[in-house]
Amino acid sequence: MRSVIVIAAVLAVAGCSRNESSEQVAVDAPAATASSEPAVTPPADHASAAGTQHRVNLTPGQGGQVAAALDLVTSEGAVVVTGLVTGLAPDSEHGFHVHEKGDCSAVDFSSAGEHFNPTSQQHGNPASPPHHLGDVPNVKANSEGKADVNTRIEGVTLGDGGANDVVGKAFVVHAKPDDYKTQPSGDSGDRIACGVIE
Repeated sequence: MRSVIVIAAVLAVAGCSRNESSEQVAVDAPAATASSEPAVTPPADHASAAGTQHRVNLTPGQGGQVAAALDLVTSEGAVVVTGLVTGLAPDSEHGFHVHEKGDCSAVDFSSAGEHFNPTSQQHGNPASPPHHLGDVPNVKANSEGKADVNTRIEGVTLGDGGANDVVGKAFVVHAKPDDYKTQPSGDSGDRIACGVIE
């Protein structure tokens, strides 16, 4: 009788140990399965998905310090321009345009020609027609004289060789804000920085 009780007790303990081991395996199994799944690749960022990126570096006019590094990329029928303009007067506002010639060789940057205007429109606010395709919203400097640029230029292209292609044209920053009314350039004053869109 005592032998039967001892055997029964041994079997009961062995059964508990087996159940605990099974439960441990069951808990660990999902973690092992999850870690064996392939990692999800994050989607490509908007700029690289949109197409080839172009760069323009603006240099200051004689005696000035305004400069900029801008990136351009096509997106949904427009060109998105991002970057930073530095060396501006604190809390100032400045006209900012694409000009018709990629030539910043003249001291006053007059070699860049007039605003890029392949559609022969009047100068105006880029938010609504009519306006030059090269009309871009003013840049506004912060208290440190830096202006973040993040804008869309509708109707232009990058590198397709068409009439509206801005590659090889120039970006210009002006001394005063564009009033979006005065012809032909918004009374935005001297050209204080210039760079060719590569």
